Amino acid sequence: MIYIRSILFYLGEALSTIPFFFISMVALPMPPKTRSWMIAGWAKFVTWWLRITCGLKHEVIGLENVPEEPCVFACNHQSTWETITTQTFLPALAWVLKKELFKIPVFGWGLWATRPIAIDRQDRDTARDQVVRQGQEKIKEGRHVLIFPEGTRTAYGQVGFYKKGAAMLARAADADIVPIAHDAGKYWQRNSLWIKPGTIKCIIGPKISISGKRDSEVTEEVKQWILSQNL
Repeated sequence: MIYIRSILFYLGEALSTIPFFFISMVALPMPPKTRSWMIAGWAKFVTWWLRITCGLKHEVIGLENVPEEPCVFACNHQSTWETITTQTFLPALAWVLKKELFKIPVFGWGLWATRPIAIDRQDRDTARDQVVRQGQEKIKEGRHVLIFPEGTRTAYGQVGFYKKGAAMLARAADADIVPIAHDAGKYWQRNSLWIKPGTIKCIIGPKISISGKRDSEVTEEVKQWILSQNL
């Protein structure tokens, strides 16, 4: 049954990119925050479709910790879930992703219209500079920035290497850094197409001060907070 339900989900997800591609094109001339809100409609549909087809829901704790002013969210990365569903409960977002995703027909074009922070992961130093430079621009637009410090998806129960990009951007933009922990990989694994039913737990933590700390110290604090949630 999981196989059939997962196939139905992917079918609906793929077909939904077509109408939302046109919505993305209409949204292009809109102000950045309005454009993000319009395009996030796709994420809301996919999240609903995920619950209907696969029985996968989510519970969010700590929404009171989301600041009104733009901040840097630092989130662990286990699944495709957090790249989609965080758009449904966080303010207008610009998130960091690999620029190769733009090459995917229809989906990639719509993704480009969201004006995310697109980086070349082949060059780590250049990628970090791109995150800081483009991230400051997004924050000036009034958008929050979502970064996955691990850089790539890490299997549930494992911990990847946390990079300093989120801390560097928060310092450069004089913005707060807010950690997010979740257990999405328990249900939607990184190397599996099959999606298990259940309830993903997502916790948004209090802001982490960067004052008087090195970027490496802030990054370690983010990592330890995420691990301390025991998800």
